[in-house]
Amino acid sequence: MYAQHFNLREMPFSITPDPAYLYMSPRHQEALGHLLFGTGQYGGFVQLTGEVGTGKTTMVRTLLEQQLEGVEVAMLHNPRQSEAEFLQSICDELRAPYTREPAPTLKDLIDALNRHLLDNHARGRRTVLIIDEAQNLSPAVLEQVRLLTNLETHKEKLLRIMLVGQPELIELLARPELRQLASRITARYHLTPLEADETAEYIRHRLGVAGTQAELFTSESIAEVQRRTHGVPRLINVLCDRALLGAYAAQRSTVSPELVRGAADEVLGGSRVPRPRDLAQSGGLWQRLDRNLAGAVPHISVSPLEGVLVALAFMIGGALIYQTLVQLAVFDALPSVASVTGSAGPPTAAPAPARMSPAASPAAAAASASPPAPEPPARRLTPAAAKPQPLDPGALEGLLQVDTSLAQVTSRLIRLWDDNLRVPRNANVCRTLRAQGLECYRTEGALQDLRQMDRPAILTLTDEQDRKRHLLIVQLTADRARFDTGNGLVDVSLDDLRLAWTGEIFLLWRREVRPVQMAPGQRGPHILWLRERLAEMMGKPAVHSDQYDAALKDEMRLFQEARGLIADGIVGIRSRIALSDPAPGTPTLSYQP
Repeated sequence: MYAQHFNLREMPFSITPDPAYLYMSPRHQEALGHLLFGTGQYGGFVQLTGEVGTGKTTMVRTLLEQQLEGVEVAMLHNPRQSEAEFLQSICDELRAPYTREPAPTLKDLIDALNRHLLDNHARGRRTVLIIDEAQNLSPAVLEQVRLLTNLETHKEKLLRIMLVGQPELIELLARPELRQLASRITARYHLTPLEADETAEYIRHRLGVAGTQAELFTSESIAEVQRRTHGVPRLINVLCDRALLGAYAAQRSTVSPELVRGAADEVLGGSRVPRPRDLAQSGGLWQRLDRNLAGAVPHISVSPLEGVLVALAFMIGGALIYQTLVQLAVFDALPSVASVTGSAGPPTAAPAPARMSPAASPAAAAASASPPAPEPPARRLTPAAAKPQPLDPGALEGLLQVDTSLAQVTSRLIRLWDDNLRVPRNANVCRTLRAQGLECYRTEGALQDLRQMDRPAILTLTDEQDRKRHLLIVQLTADRARFDTGNGLVDVSLDDLRLAWTGEIFLLWRREVRPVQMAPGQRGPHILWLRERLAEMMGKPAVHSDQYDAALKDEMRLFQEARGLIADGIVGIRSRIALSDPAPGTPTLSYQP
């Protein structure tokens, strides 16, 4: 209707899922990373939650489009079934044969499923069950889900299960009678709405795919969209579509805040939509770091009420309740990075890994009239450059006794990138770093993922009492990992590390251009940068074009294959990290004797 008026090829804000319009914010990348982790060799029970319209189903569709090698997927969209119907649906999805007449018993169905899973395992294939709208599962069916996790060999589970649902799923699994099921979940992620800058990127991305680079929405109108929708993608689509229609009816070339407000009155009922619930916004400890953590600190500040509740949780032994409370913890009133990295220094002097200042971006260097700066030191991070010492069998045990806060470890990670970087008191750390060209990235993976990204990272380890420790890995060799504890360097064997590591990874990476994601159909200066960067890394002449066309997608897929990435042609965070390597001044895990 309005496409011709705005020189668009098609309607950019349709609510139907279209892979061409896929926008992956950092948290969507993390959500997809959790799902991919659940399909891997060591993947287990994964829970993905999020408010209505935040993109959960889109993430599942994106996972299914990956064409994962050696993985068979059963997808259940309707969880409102009886126990027998539930098991029959799984068998039907997997094409596992079972006797239909007379009506099969639960034992018949489980036996048939077990035979199919064992056959897949013998052929080296993994089997994944994805249950959408899982908050609607009945207690009886949830018990069947728990029993399905018992199907295993001596070494691994035969069925990997993903529960995808709304925040009610979190509350459902927190019930005492479901604690056995909840305790088996190995990875949880809550998909939160877009932040203000991501909403702006999202709108521009969809307009770009539809065929225009014109700023159809002013910055004020985008801010109004964010206020009205709270960053929920589905609501953004509905509101922006109606606002463009209003601009067309008024024969305007841009959408004003007044038009957004008028559209909101029509499609959102004349009032702002309710904010997502606090539990839904929290999304876990690591996402709280992205929201409220302020620099390197010796402690975490929580309210007295939260402290009482946490203590009560420990007393009653409710591990699941404790996790929920931790998700609600607020990091506030904390000292800045400067208070730790200033002249006073850390409490105890200790050898620290070599640190390098980040190199200026090529664009900044070209714009500068000053003489070129001296070449920065070699980018390879070599803490305590002496030869590795023999491994201490008790190194892991000692490492797990280190008692430092997540914020202190984060401060040391930041200093590896820039020893002079300061984060103001009470500031959002990841947002502050973003202004400096550094992005936070949290994911789950294995040692091969650490090697592929090749960046210092904060890993989450657990001791024998299942207490978590956040520790900074600064070097990775063929047989050992080196950690900076703040009071010295500790080498741990990779076998020991695998025993204690939960798979959680938090790292920083350098961003040279916005937006984070690039995909076929986009146009703009960031695509020019992508072409130049790919040409430089692949030793080919660059094509001067600002359009992400089919030829560029083929080149990107070749690059992704060479780097061990998913070769989908979509430039997400993992691809961006690979594109920033090598770069002078970038700390890495790579070992140099």
